[in-house]
This record gives sequence, C-alpha cells and structure tokens, in this order.
Amino acid sequence: MKKPPFNRFSEIVRVGGKTVWGDPADVGKAVGEAAFDVVLENNGKDLDTIRPVVDWAKSSGVQQFLYISSAGIYKPTDEPPHVEGDVVKADASHVGAEEYIAQIFSSWAIFRPQYMIGSGNNKDCEEWFFDRIVRDRPVPIPGSGMQLTNISHVRDLSSMLTLAVEKPTAASGNVFNCVSDRAITLNGMAKLCAQAVGRSVNIVHYDPKTIGADAKKAFPFRTVHFYAEPRAAKDILGWTGTTNLAEDLKERFEEYVKIGRDKKPIKFELDDKILGSLKVPVAAV
Repeated sequence: MKKPPFNRFSEIVRVGGKTVWGDPADVGKAVGEAAFDVVLENNGKDLDTIRPVVDWAKSSGVQQFLYISSAGIYKPTDEPPHVEGDVVKADASHVGAEEYIAQIFSSWAIFRPQYMIGSGNNKDCEEWFFDRIVRDRPVPIPGSGMQLTNISHVRDLSSMLTLAVEKPTAASGNVFNCVSDRAITLNGMAKLCAQAVGRSVNIVHYDPKTIGADAKKAFPFRTVHFYAEPRAAKDILGWTGTTNLAEDLKERFEEYVKIGRDKKPIKFELDDKILGSLKVPVAAV
C-alpha cells in the first residue's frame, strides 16, 4: 500500500517487529503457527468484520483482546462531555462488535477514540486548517465555532493502550475513552493552527444547514459538541495525558511543509460555495 500509515510499516520492522499481510477474515492463514498473548483489533467497524478475528484469537489461546471502537457511538447529550457508561446508539455498528468481544473473552478492553493528530495519520485534521491558512484563504467554520471537540496526539492514545497491556487485570472488562484530557473549540483549533503556521487567520462562520448534504464534506469535524473525557483511563490505569496542541501543531506543520503539501494545488469548491453565499471575497492565489 502506498499511503500512510500503511507505507510506513517498514519502521516497525526496523525496530524488531514483524508484519504480515492477509485477509482479516482468515487471519489464521496470515499468521500461521505464530502465538500471541494479546490481540489489538484496529480494523473492523462492525461485528461481521471482527468476528473472524475474535474467533481465531479465542481458539488460538490469546489471553487478552483489545478493540479500537469509536466515541462516535455515544448518543448526543445535553451534558457534555461523554464519559464511560453514557448511553450509546443501539444501531451503531461498533456496538455489536463490542458486545461480542465481551461475550467471548474474559480479559478484554474497549477503546473509544475521537479525533487524533500525529505523523502517519491518513485523515485530514490539522491539515485541513493548514491548507487554508498557508494560502491566505478564509477558514469557514460551521455555527458559532464555540462547539467543543477533543483532539489527541497519537502518543497519548498509544500510551493508554500500552498501559492496558501492562495492567491486564485492571483493564479487563472496561471501556476507555481514548482521548486527550482537554477540550478545544472549533475556533480555538483554527487559531492554534494559525499560530503554528505563523500567520493570522480569517475565520468565517456559516450555517451548515445552508449547504445541505455537503455539510459533512465541508468540514473535518462534527458541527455540534462532540467531546469525551478519559476518566476511566485516569482512574483505572493511572494514565496521564501529554497532548499539548499549541506545541504539537508546530511539529505537524513542519511535516506538512516537509512533504510539500503547502505547495500542492488544491481545489476549494465547497469553501467557495460557502464563501460565495456569504459574499466573502477570496484573494486569488
């Protein structure tokens, strides 16, 4: 595979790890006779996809099963943040997967991440803001921009997973919000990205309803409050977060420039649609 993070698996090999390629539906064939104490499932988003992996792990004598689910399964709440134990959407595909794992394994843990930043991430997060700021374009943000969200550096998420392996008894049977311990507003994210770039930012607010079905495509985050807290990880695992967005975004911008994305031609068709409806001028680049 040619895109991150898949094209960086060689880094695992260089530090002594081993990678194999195969069909998750027949994971036993891919790994052969290799034995494992712990399995971390970070691929499947529904029961049909993860069931073959869970069944193989159980039949192979795996002692602990960890699953990367999603904080997106929580039902919207009038009392943010989302905490472990809050009601989830019954029809969310991850729910069936979580329940099956709990039925099959005696030692298991579920992790529900939100948005993350870090080298090798294949989903635009901070890059979306950088794309506009470096080109002196307005940054269109839905609503008031005061909506809260949670953005974590990948090192915090990986440290939480590591603690679960190191403390299997404590972790067993628990759900962990795999997130940073600080929230940020959408406006705040734009400002911190501009700070990392070293430029000012022109934030323009709009009503997402005015662009209909394109609303989800026009912005990388949810347009409402979407904020979870890592209470269980702190209480049960003794986890401590280290995400510092002001500093972390400077590191991310350095890589953004290093790969030349600041010079790439990018189309901003949805932005132009939004800005045009608001009669906000856009300077020609």
